[in-house]
Amino acid sequence: MYKLLVADDETKIRMGLCSYFPWNDIGFEIVSEAKNGKQALDYILHHEVDVVLSDIKMPVMSGIELAEELHNRKSDTKIIFLSGYKEFEYAQQALGFGVKGYIIKPTKYEELLKLFTGIKAELDNEKLNGKRFTAEPPTEPVEPEENQEEQGYHEKKITAIKAYVTEHYQHVTLEEAAGVFHMSLHYLSKYFKKWSGQNFSDYVISVKMEKAAELLKDISYKSYEIGSAVGYDNAKNFSRAFKLYFGKSPREFRNTPN
Repeated sequence: MYKLLVADDETKIRMGLCSYFPWNDIGFEIVSEAKNGKQALDYILHHEVDVVLSDIKMPVMSGIELAEELHNRKSDTKIIFLSGYKEFEYAQQALGFGVKGYIIKPTKYEELLKLFTGIKAELDNEKLNGKRFTAEPPTEPVEPEENQEEQGYHEKKITAIKAYVTEHYQHVTLEEAAGVFHMSLHYLSKYFKKWSGQNFSDYVISVKMEKAAELLKDISYKSYEIGSAVGYDNAKNFSRAFKLYFGKSPREFRNTPN
């Protein structure tokens, strides 16, 4: 029997997958369940697991982050994703992490049977040859090549994140944006840096400062009012941040001829 772990934050779906599909009949036994990718990873690091059937969107650690972690650790554990139609493009991010397949929710018996029969055949072949596939250890992390379609998807995603920041710049946080775009804090931080070239916090500050500079052109606003308008409760903190960004204090900036 090959060892299978099921990860899904929705209890009904997780229990349904574990209870109502004849895993033993096709050569698998469920050794553990997990509510998120972190629980799944913790179990895999201490136990033998041949295959993970994982939801994509989960709290704490998503399925994609789990796949990336296992890939970076050169784990032999194979991954199958559960995903909704709307998540399919999002799932393409994991193509370089050795994901073996996707099952669209709601799951169908025939699809599970076909996919896991194929996975079992692959595992049997590896066992017969006396080895499991392990990637050659790279000298440094290797990023999968992106085709134009995938690049376009990521660019649109970054544009959407930036638009959200621009609309909510006064008090936007990484945690808030992560929730809106269904990412964990860690993943959004890395994703934004990779595809925009900026840290998320640096981009938020740039939006605040550019807006502040625009407001300073209107002399009817006092400096502390502008600071408050762009999300700074403390006037000194605003002045300090503004000077770090523009090299001038708000007063100096206002008094400098355009």
